[in-house]
Amino acid sequence: MSTINRQIHLVSRPQGEPSTANFALVEAPVEALADGEVLVRNHYLSLDPYMRGRMNESKSYAQPQPLNEVMIGGTVGEVVESRNEHFKVGDKVVGMGGWQEYQRVNASQRGVLQKVDTTHIPLSAYLGAVGMPGVTAWYGLTQIIAPKAGETVVVSAASGAVGGAVGQLAKARGCRVVGLAGGPAKCEAVVNELGFDACIDYKAHPDLRSLSKALKDACPDGIDGYFENVGGMILDAVMLRANAFSRIAFCGMIAGYNGEPIPMANPALILVNRMKLEGFIVSEHMQLWPEALKELGTMVATGKFKYRETVAQGLESAPEAFLGLLKGKNFGKQLVKLV
Repeated sequence: MSTINRQIHLVSRPQGEPSTANFALVEAPVEALADGEVLVRNHYLSLDPYMRGRMNESKSYAQPQPLNEVMIGGTVGEVVESRNEHFKVGDKVVGMGGWQEYQRVNASQRGVLQKVDTTHIPLSAYLGAVGMPGVTAWYGLTQIIAPKAGETVVVSAASGAVGGAVGQLAKARGCRVVGLAGGPAKCEAVVNELGFDACIDYKAHPDLRSLSKALKDACPDGIDGYFENVGGMILDAVMLRANAFSRIAFCGMIAGYNGEPIPMANPALILVNRMKLEGFIVSEHMQLWPEALKELGTMVATGKFKYRETVAQGLESAPEAFLGLLKGKNFGKQLVKLV
């Protein structure tokens, strides 16, 4: 009897805010393996904000998610069948398996599947702290912001998988770190669990003047580096408090993911403060991933890196969990547990 694979497909493009109606649960038999292929049973799949942009047909840094195909996404799992000499049954692996329970992979293609060691690092962490979000944080902080000890670094979406990593990596480099997060519970955890020096609840500051004052109070020496995940009013408030020669790493602009305009209120400050602004896509810097993963893996294995996971149960929960992620309902890395 052939194994049945359950998948989530994108079946329509959202007009504005996405909904569960844009997705469909599909079943298909797993075909027999060809030489060089392996079959992976996915244990966890990763939900990430970038997926919202891929749902649109508009031009972006990556190709749009095709309709009526498995939704893209990172996965970790276990090899359950192999016709490839480099992978054996039982190997734990990380790849881009998408929103499905099984994936057939031509493992002869370099880089499509990576073995991981779960002796000291939990399997799920390879989708978060020791995976793409962790490396994203590491790259934006070390290569763009490049903070010096004693400088002030601000991070938006500070309770998320990327933001939480940025703050801890900056603290390890001797910086004062201030986060922005939604709600008192998240802010409290950002300070008490993740070790930030302060965290501002942006929901308590609905206008630019109020948010700017909160940033001034939390950053008495101004802002030297800012890791941007949100855009909109938060970016405007940071710009008002930015120091001369400050640096901003643009990772995400979630405030505009549903097509909302996100103009910048005071672009002249870029010139006045001689600021450096740089956007980046972490997959374009694969040569630095080993260095990043070595630092992140060591910190996780030795307990110096704290992270939270929000875990939805079962493949069918993925669309709802993804929509919740876009509204900030998760804390830390949003995962879907499949096994």
